Amino acid sequence: MAGRFLKVSCKDCGNETTLFDRASSVIACAICGSTLAEPSGGMANLSGCTVIEVLS
Repeated sequence: MAGRFLKVSCKDCGNETTLFDRASSVIACAICGSTLAEPSGGMANLSGCTVIEVLS
């Protein structure tokens, strides 16, 4: 299955950003620096964010 882009909201500050669901590096919030996603060899672990929308 191909990867998808996700619109997510940071749990700490509420900033919205778009990221790839199979991220290969740590993704941090541009506003507060909190870790949003971590690579896991497949689907990224979305630990510090909430998915708002799945983009095509």
